[in-house]
Amino acid sequence: MRSAEELQRRLGWNRELANDHKEREHLRSYLALQLAAAGIMPPVDDATDSAMTAFSRGMLDSLREKTRLLSEHRPPIDQRIEAFLAKYFSGIGGPALRLPGRSLVLDRHGMARELSLPVRGDHFKNDLVQSYRCQNGIVNNPASDRRTTAGTFHVCEDGLPIAADKRAVPRTAFAKLFRAALDPPKDSLLIPYTSQTPTPSYTWVSLLLRPMVKPEVRGFCDYKTMETRFFAPASLVSNLDFVESIFGNAGDPLIPENDAGFDVYHWSGHTGCVILAPHLVNMTKKELGLPHFDEATERQRKDSMCYRDESEK
Repeated sequence: MRSAEELQRRLGWNRELANDHKEREHLRSYLALQLAAAGIMPPVDDATDSAMTAFSRGMLDSLREKTRLLSEHRPPIDQRIEAFLAKYFSGIGGPALRLPGRSLVLDRHGMARELSLPVRGDHFKNDLVQSYRCQNGIVNNPASDRRTTAGTFHVCEDGLPIAADKRAVPRTAFAKLFRAALDPPKDSLLIPYTSQTPTPSYTWVSLLLRPMVKPEVRGFCDYKTMETRFFAPASLVSNLDFVESIFGNAGDPLIPENDAGFDVYHWSGHTGCVILAPHLVNMTKKELGLPHFDEATERQRKDSMCYRDESEK
């Protein structure tokens, strides 16, 4: 049985507590400490002032320096993802495919929701999303809300056979997409929480999920979960609010007790990674190294993995 405190951290399960003014102040104090520890100056408000005492500032200076020194140290799940990328894309040339080295880790349910609006505001808007505070929470309206996945699944080549209804992507094209995904426009890295302050902050945000893929059947089998890592430019932090509200927040990926590799009875052995990168729609097929239509294979023509016009996206 999970404790009430753990359920609140993972799922925000207590609605009355979530809407309590004091609980929100506590969350903002926690956010202030997390932002400062990550080297991001938190916006000033009453909760921040209570958290950032003269004593805690000295402690946070130490935490910032430790964070800087450990910036190249990856959590176990990130190490597994990067080891897979290194093996799968060996021999294609170019720099190694690495995940964001520094990100604001959302290790508690509710952090993403609080970060999705200005610290003293009720509305945030950019080209990709509009967020509004309402009586029972926050509404996030994305610019594009696709309700079907038909024709959208792209699978990288040179692994398992790719089904005919999926689009086969060359390894070199995927590698270029991956590198471009980790180089988003600066505006997309803006933290909405700091957007109305004199010195807005910019960063990646990340989240660890442990969604259940197999329920427990008493007397027959234990439950199984997979592990999934989410990365998003901070302006899209509302997307992480959405997914953690469905799958729960699995905590800080650096803490050993959250490492699926140690959970030998309940980890399914599957690791996933999601990187939000809507700016990729501006890349052309030619710059990704895809062939001209006249030089493409029959499969590449069918999957639109080629171009006729050099400006074709």
